[in-house]
Amino acid sequence: MASTTVQTSLSDILPGFPAREETPVMHVKKRNGALEPVDVNKIVRAVQRSGYGLQHVDAIRIASKTIGGLYDGATTRELDAISIDTAASLIAEEPQYSKLASRLLLATILKEVAGQNLHSFSQSVEYGAQVGIVSPAVAEFVRIHMRKLNQAIKEDNDDRFEYFGLRTVYDRYLLRDPLSRKVIETPQHFFLRVACGLAGTPHEAIEFYNLISSHDYMPSSPTLFNSGTKHPQMSSCYLHDSPQDSLESIYDSYKDVALLSKFSGGIGLAFHRVRSEGSLIRATNGLSNGIVPWLRTLDSSVAAVNQGGKRKGACCVYLEPWHADIESFLELRENTGDLSRRTYNLNLANWIPDLFMKRVDEDGMWSLFDPKLVPQLPDLFGEEFEKAYIQAEEDKIYYRQMKARDLYARMMRSLAETGNGWMTFKDACNVKNNQTGLPGNVIHLSNLCTEITEVTSKDETAVCNLGSVNLGRHMKTDENGKTVFDFEKLANTVRVAVPMLDRVIDINFYPVQQALKANNRWRPVGLGVMGLQDVFFQMRLPFDSPEAQALSTKIQEEIYYYAMLATTELAEKNGPHPSFNETRLAQGNFQFDLWKITPSEPERWEALRQRIKQSGVRNSLLIAIAPTATIASIVGCYECIEPQISNLFKRETLSGEFLQVNRYLINELKALGMWNEEMRMKLKMSEGSVQNIDDLTDELKLIYRTVWEVPMRSLIDMAAARNAYIDQAQSLNLFSESPNIGRLSSMYMYAWKQGLKTTYYLRSRPATKIAKTTVQKGAMSSSLPQTAQAQLQNVSVPEPEQQPIDASAAIACSLENPESCEACQ
Repeated sequence: MASTTVQTSLSDILPGFPAREETPVMHVKKRNGALEPVDVNKIVRAVQRSGYGLQHVDAIRIASKTIGGLYDGATTRELDAISIDTAASLIAEEPQYSKLASRLLLATILKEVAGQNLHSFSQSVEYGAQVGIVSPAVAEFVRIHMRKLNQAIKEDNDDRFEYFGLRTVYDRYLLRDPLSRKVIETPQHFFLRVACGLAGTPHEAIEFYNLISSHDYMPSSPTLFNSGTKHPQMSSCYLHDSPQDSLESIYDSYKDVALLSKFSGGIGLAFHRVRSEGSLIRATNGLSNGIVPWLRTLDSSVAAVNQGGKRKGACCVYLEPWHADIESFLELRENTGDLSRRTYNLNLANWIPDLFMKRVDEDGMWSLFDPKLVPQLPDLFGEEFEKAYIQAEEDKIYYRQMKARDLYARMMRSLAETGNGWMTFKDACNVKNNQTGLPGNVIHLSNLCTEITEVTSKDETAVCNLGSVNLGRHMKTDENGKTVFDFEKLANTVRVAVPMLDRVIDINFYPVQQALKANNRWRPVGLGVMGLQDVFFQMRLPFDSPEAQALSTKIQEEIYYYAMLATTELAEKNGPHPSFNETRLAQGNFQFDLWKITPSEPERWEALRQRIKQSGVRNSLLIAIAPTATIASIVGCYECIEPQISNLFKRETLSGEFLQVNRYLINELKALGMWNEEMRMKLKMSEGSVQNIDDLTDELKLIYRTVWEVPMRSLIDMAAARNAYIDQAQSLNLFSESPNIGRLSSMYMYAWKQGLKTTYYLRSRPATKIAKTTVQKGAMSSSLPQTAQAQLQNVSVPEPEQQPIDASAAIACSLENPESCEACQ
């Protein structure tokens, strides 16, 4: 950008700048170390070039700020940073500054790469191989197909980035020289390198590159981090079965967790089999300390072993509620109490059988057991679990009993205070899963983010690799000029994405042998979605409208159909996965059959069923909706399947914090001539809510509600309707601005009754609100909104005593900055 030469008076360029008879000569330092006189014309022209087509951007305003940062000996990199940060700071005022900041940042990236004489994709890959970053196999693949691959690069696709997406790519994903730490690839080189790491032919590489370069689809972070590198660990999730109740088994699990975490895997770990506190240790005639000391050790291990030096280790521990240490388990994330019994680096989840929820609903008693005395319970589900559990009660081998509602209320308190202790439902996950077709195949837990449900055992650590379709880029205008969803484009996207997800299984680096064994046997993948809120904004649908729910369900059915079609075609070409005959699909059951739902166009499903009978499928599981916080930021859409958090929110980068605003809302306000300083102040004062801004129509208020203003019942109903076409699960956050035990009890009971497999965080309002320091004291005070509460109506669930929770303690993860939460990546 600001690279330099002629001296010019600032008053010639910037109106109002005081003229001087003589301007002291200042110099800037170029990237090659040379000094030369400042030429402010170059600064202005560089900003103006990046502002093409952005009619609401004031290039002189950005240039003025940059010139104001000049000092003798300033580097061009420093001047670039001022321009970028200035543009980013104005995004809340005018969203087009996001595009300007992105273009300015792109210019610096291109100069950084070109400064190392890397002018093509093949040169970047070759250099990466020389410095030991890029896989030799990928480097050889690129050498052989150099011409085709270099010509495939679409530099214009860089303009699809918004600022925070490109900033994320630059800060975290582009390969860097190990010594200089300069990036050695452009964003488009990065996308093509990821594609080449997955492809078997140049045609496949270019096809997949086109898909991700266009932002129509994005693989998960581990794939983006590692595809094409010397350590191609591209899977997102690992599910490790509970260690056996022995010192050797527990420490073996620690080692496995450390190895998985080292190579960028998010980990779920069951702990159902480890004996409880007070249990007799026959070898020494002593008493066990229970699971808490073991989890403390695991907590330290997770903190010590980060994910490839790129992000913190992340692990979620699952426990069934019949375990006698369940109450101590629920205290592990509390901010008070004995620190020696707290584990702040672990996430926690409850693995809940239906029998427990029935006892809560009926106000019955619940028995807690030492797993040493009921070793069969972790491996049973459904009716078999209930029979075994009731028999154990009748045999009176329980540790103690308590009211089921008291334990349930304790779970709700943990959720409200910490966001943790996620409610995941063991029987729904097992009964409605393709992998559990034969006795002995049991799902013992979910993953770090609760969307993966796969069989595990002492010999098999389940693995899943993820990617998500950007629904917001699957829109078109129909013959009447109306914005509608493009199902044909969606079908094409899915049919390209599934084979690429499948390729990860064969190429992937497996840190532990149990993972290699499980992934080769079951070959599961997890295709998800993001940008559902973008779809509803573009179609002007309220998030909880019947039309929105119907569209969401239809989208999910189409994804499931075309994913199933793609995996059938893969099986016809390469053979079915080895355990196909053990699955429910081998018995002719699609996911919707397990829900007793009739899909649309049943004839096409029946035809596909007959093909599967002949050929099987290549992948035992196909669909899982992950949180997508980081990859949604890359492509500039709203996260996964959730409503927006706010119309005005904060983003954090390595450069600082910046406010961002809902561009769909602003476009509507511009069309109405209402986007001005007064409206900006109203939006800021109302914490990003439009509900109490009197100038807006009821229709706009309905469309642009935040998640705090959308009934949670509608989110649960939408998830339940979608579930019939999701063969794994969905990472479903629930929201309560000011949680209390009664409201949460009803909400999660309703989720269970609707058949949800899992839920994720309980989100409550961050204590830190949007800064109002730029708003005059007292301005627009009448526009402050009433607190929006997520209400559930007509739910016949008994509510325990109302217990208000301190909302300031409920910041499990900042909603305004979801990319700062390491569990969401």
